[in-house]
Amino acid sequence: MSDNAAASELDTAPEEVKLAVDLIFLLESHQIEPRVALAALEIVKTDLQAKLA
Repeated sequence: MSDNAAASELDTAPEEVKLAVDLIFLLESHQIEPRVALAALEIVKTDLQAKLA
């Protein structure tokens, strides 16, 4: 798949997929350890679930 095709698919992807790709890029570019990233995401998940309640 070419970069243009991948970019086009991402442009039409659901918002949660776009956000997931951005988050993965951010975590990898800052060399965040997977264990630390998962712990932080659990905190974020809990916070967001509280906001929905």
